[in-house]
Amino acid sequence: MRKVVAAGSILVDKINEIGAYPKAGELTQIRARSRVPGGLVPNTGCDIHILDSRIPVSAFGAVGNDDDGRFAVAELKRRGLDTAGVVVKPTATSFTDVMSVPGGERTFFTYPGASAEWGYGDFPFDLVQEGDLVLLGYFLLLAKVDAGDGFRILKELKRIGAETAIDLVSENSDRYSLVRECLPYVDNLIVNEIESARIAGMDGVRGASALPEVAARLFELGVQKRVVIHMPEKGVSLLRDGTWTEARSVDLPNGFIKGKTGAGDAYCAGCLVGIFNGLVEKEILELGGIAAVGAMSAPGAVEGMRPIAELKALISTLTPNP
Repeated sequence: MRKVVAAGSILVDKINEIGAYPKAGELTQIRARSRVPGGLVPNTGCDIHILDSRIPVSAFGAVGNDDDGRFAVAELKRRGLDTAGVVVKPTATSFTDVMSVPGGERTFFTYPGASAEWGYGDFPFDLVQEGDLVLLGYFLLLAKVDAGDGFRILKELKRIGAETAIDLVSENSDRYSLVRECLPYVDNLIVNEIESARIAGMDGVRGASALPEVAARLFELGVQKRVVIHMPEKGVSLLRDGTWTEARSVDLPNGFIKGKTGAGDAYCAGCLVGIFNGLVEKEILELGGIAAVGAMSAPGAVEGMRPIAELKALISTLTPNP
């Protein structure tokens, strides 16, 4: 049976609620603590399975032999993901300490951990079959993947006959060349407008009017099937045959957004559900937008995600701003 594979970063977000961020040398009290799985595999993988529970989703990545690692794997299993492809490393599980203050402002301190050591040698290619849809990421955050293992993984996946997609983190750097060299082995590139311009080497080109030029350049650099670029106002798609599609974002009322954490992951998840199910481009983009609404309906990355029918019902009740 065909499946979706979410492969790459697995970490634990440790959220500390504080009254205010202290100055150097000062102390502040942590009022409450919580933890949730984070990274590409928990965020996008769980979103896909929640949106459409008929789609089998496998998790590939690495955790440490510690309580955080066991917690992350247990949560993936609870969400319905197959964790046979998760390996255990002697290094501690990757984590991010999040300092959250009233009003939604957050500061992040991350530890690379086991995910940074995950690479080609850990990838269970024997668990992938022809026709599977495999998402790999986050590029620019995984040391071994960025050092060449990502290229090797994608090349081997194409040899097997899998369909590929990648995701990355937004970074203000010149490291996007690491992603650019992988594009000939990427079927579906789903990124935001800033990331797309930087991968294309067109960082100075911004705005909706530039999206067709940026997307075309990404095909010149090697993307095989589809470029999807999303921005707050809309999502766009360009196919290799030149087909251009646009879909406006859902107009949300004031006060609806509870958090934007994971909205990009959710958009990617929605698009992948559409691609996996063979939907037309307009439907793929609209499903990405619907999934992003789900993510923004709650503070956490996955807390607000719901099955597609429930999200559509929610959106039908919203009254746009005048």
